[in-house]
Amino acid sequence: MSLQFGFVGSFGSASELVTMAREAEEHGWDGYFTWDGISLPGMDSYDPWGILSAAAVQTERITLGALVFALPRRRPWELARQALTVDHLSGGRLVLPVGVGVLDDAGFSAVPGQLTSLRERAELLDDTLAFLERSWSGEAFSFDGTHISTREMTISPPPVKGRVPVWPVGVFPSERSMSRAVRWDGVTVQLRGDRGMDMLTPDDVRAVAGWVAEHRAPEAGPFELVVQRDVPTDVASATEVARALEDAGATWWIEAGWDPTKVTAESQLARIRQGPPRP
Repeated sequence: MSLQFGFVGSFGSASELVTMAREAEEHGWDGYFTWDGISLPGMDSYDPWGILSAAAVQTERITLGALVFALPRRRPWELARQALTVDHLSGGRLVLPVGVGVLDDAGFSAVPGQLTSLRERAELLDDTLAFLERSWSGEAFSFDGTHISTREMTISPPPVKGRVPVWPVGVFPSERSMSRAVRWDGVTVQLRGDRGMDMLTPDDVRAVAGWVAEHRAPEAGPFELVVQRDVPTDVASATEVARALEDAGATWWIEAGWDPTKVTAESQLARIRQGPPRP
């Protein structure tokens, strides 16, 4: 499978973020992603579903999502309806990179009663994913998870393609985190411990791909190995890195810049217009 390329719109007004999606499609990118935050220091944030809905009706081809949806602070039945709406507006182009969320976000830390331990957030993540999968049947169901229970409801219609692909964050080589990811449709890879903010090397990707091959049944279907990258200063050099990551087993390269002293709407648009660093 050839490497696909996505771009994260991290800074800009709501309209500028939507413009980035349109420009990404025009300039050959395969995906456009926003992000999911409530209250983070020094960062303006917008509802990802609003951005993605607008992007869905202004694009025709590219994959849409957010890096990453923080599911433990969301009501699953509302999330199901939001995702279903964008899925239908886009003709089935939505994907769901998902994680436990970060405590830097006051959407967790400033809300009394919110479950914030890593174990509780992981359990909420699993509850929410299980709820979503049940909801995609388009038929009546009830739900009884670790922290979330509902009486009978119906969420219809089903997604355009029957389900929305889910790419959980997998902290490699954590057995528990990676085991969650291989039950779904892809893994958004993060390294464990002191290397948590490092970009993956080809050797890292090869190790992740080998782990996935050992722990995911071949009949389970296609699986995406998603690698996050900083916005490159030299696109030509990035092309060589992309080739090495593709050879190692990566299927998505997603660029993002998170430093507000260096990244602007204008700099992101300029990078989008350069196009992806295809090998």
